[in-house]
Amino acid sequence: MEKKEEVLSIHNETNFFLQTTHSPGFLGLHPEKGFWKKSNFGKGVTIGVMDTGVLPDHPSFRDEGMPPPPDRWKGRCDFNQTANRTFVCNNKIIGARSFQVYDNLLQTSSAQPVDEIGHGTHTASTAAGNFVRGANLYNNANGMASGVAPHAHLAIYQVCSLDECSSTDVLAGFDAAVEDGVDVISISMTSLNVGQLFEDSIALAAFSAMQRRIFVVSSAIDRSIIATARLGNGDKFDGESIFQPNSTKGLNSKLLPLVQPGINGQMLSQNCNNGSLKDINVEGKVVFCERGMEISRLDQGKVVKAAGGAAMLLVNQEQEGFTTYTDPHVLPASHLSYAAGLNIKHYINKTSKLIATVKFKGTVTGNSSAPMVASFSSRGPSSICPGILKPDIIGPGVSILAASPFPIDKRKSNSKSNFNVMSGTSMSCPHLSGIAALLKSSHPDWSPAAIKCAIMTTAEVVNQKGQPITDETLQPASVFAIGSDHPNSSRANDPGLVYDIKPLDYIPYLCGKNYTDRHVGVLLQGKVNCSLEKPISEAQLNYPSFSIVLGLTPQTYTREVTNVGKADSSDTVKVAPPQGISVSIKPKLITFSEMNQKAKYAVTFRRSKDGGKSDKTALVVQYAEGSLTWVSDQYSVRSPIAIKLPLE
Repeated sequence: MEKKEEVLSIHNETNFFLQTTHSPGFLGLHPEKGFWKKSNFGKGVTIGVMDTGVLPDHPSFRDEGMPPPPDRWKGRCDFNQTANRTFVCNNKIIGARSFQVYDNLLQTSSAQPVDEIGHGTHTASTAAGNFVRGANLYNNANGMASGVAPHAHLAIYQVCSLDECSSTDVLAGFDAAVEDGVDVISISMTSLNVGQLFEDSIALAAFSAMQRRIFVVSSAIDRSIIATARLGNGDKFDGESIFQPNSTKGLNSKLLPLVQPGINGQMLSQNCNNGSLKDINVEGKVVFCERGMEISRLDQGKVVKAAGGAAMLLVNQEQEGFTTYTDPHVLPASHLSYAAGLNIKHYINKTSKLIATVKFKGTVTGNSSAPMVASFSSRGPSSICPGILKPDIIGPGVSILAASPFPIDKRKSNSKSNFNVMSGTSMSCPHLSGIAALLKSSHPDWSPAAIKCAIMTTAEVVNQKGQPITDETLQPASVFAIGSDHPNSSRANDPGLVYDIKPLDYIPYLCGKNYTDRHVGVLLQGKVNCSLEKPISEAQLNYPSFSIVLGLTPQTYTREVTNVGKADSSDTVKVAPPQGISVSIKPKLITFSEMNQKAKYAVTFRRSKDGGKSDKTALVVQYAEGSLTWVSDQYSVRSPIAIKLPLE
């Protein structure tokens, strides 16, 4: 089939995997002032959510204050009556389709896209859920819940089941979303087997969407639900748990015996998995458990409760560091950091009479160390496109309260509106989708590249203490963990300068990757002749960041910026050079006399001190990072720099 002229390409089926009361405020969005109000809360923009569907009658999807669908909207609604419930679209959810099962070729399924898993409802409400008062889980994290773009429309595309999202369904969903008329596509999934760009279904579909000026977002918060562990020696360690009972026998009043799992009296594993507590009397005691791959955090609590345990101290392994979760445990528990776990192990090894308890402090906001990069957050560099710095940016993804299609369990305190707390890159993605929707509403003429650039170049580079953003080890996060750092939505609305990229600009970039004409044609969905193009290196793409492999020979790259700030302005460059690298810019001053005027500059990177030959730092450090910033009296436009230094 692939040899037929009318067949552009054939791909093996690929499976992708699924990966908020305070988070809008954490992103600088406030109902009565600033960018949120100025952007009309995303009014007139449609976000297409590729996920597991949605529960449309959740309060987050009420359409009070919502205008009708835009005139350009061409989608349809496949909800219908089932199980004595009638689901319908409204002015919030304006379209819903399912691509889970095919009746026959080129026809979508007759199944309706109702979420039976929870992931899709959570991500949709995070991106664009309407305002809901009194949102909480077990009376914690209580407040006004809303998505980042609460007045944006939603279009739901069910492309995922419980276990996976097939590339066939994802491509079908993308095609439908583009034809339906969405403005932003939010897709919280990833593949475990990433190939080249022309083999990646999401890359193919996203490029096609970008050509239609559709923004695609594909896959550190300041709130904690504190549960403090207290040991018999007086040591206290703050952990987290969303389930915080008002009163539990033996807890909050006295210390209880502390035990740990084992088999036949031996500590073969510190995971509280099935069988690990078989020979141990844990009735009415606090059980020390360690995270592991073979059993989930919640399931460990279930094992402890089934064995009669009164409470659980769940500690991280080293790779998880200080990243903890506000899980809905089935018993009193505290999820603790790796460092806290080491201290507890020391107490266990040095003390004969082991006692501990858990004390609950409820919801605590305003962590001055936020944002922090979680242990699960995706890390660069990109193996497929090393000349493009990844990640682009980070976003809130830890302990996000958002809509759920069903009660978490019988302890649910608010039966009228179900919410759940979830963590993951899947939770970060809809936050950025919402910001993109706000920018699209405020700047309908901006291209997807301009929107992305505005978010990246105006990001916050420090936490709320004014110090560098840290990772799960509490050390400053590297550029491959944070990219351009954490978004500031208000500054993104007025960035001053943007690095724009047109769809045709990608042709010399793709040809420069030594792709064949056919491979480039697959991505562009048309015929391409690379021999007629002037290929460029990846790092030469007009991207708002730099990722360079630098040998002993200096390298020069050009960039073009567009003035979207003031008509008359002058910008001066400031450089924080990577260690062992000198950076020179020509020109160092760029001036503009009108809006949308463009200007080019060249940046040269070279190893300092005789091309790096005598600079031991430049030869020993594998990666060095810095930044380049254009500064005027009103704007600061920052681009991160990552330099790879091959060991000579």
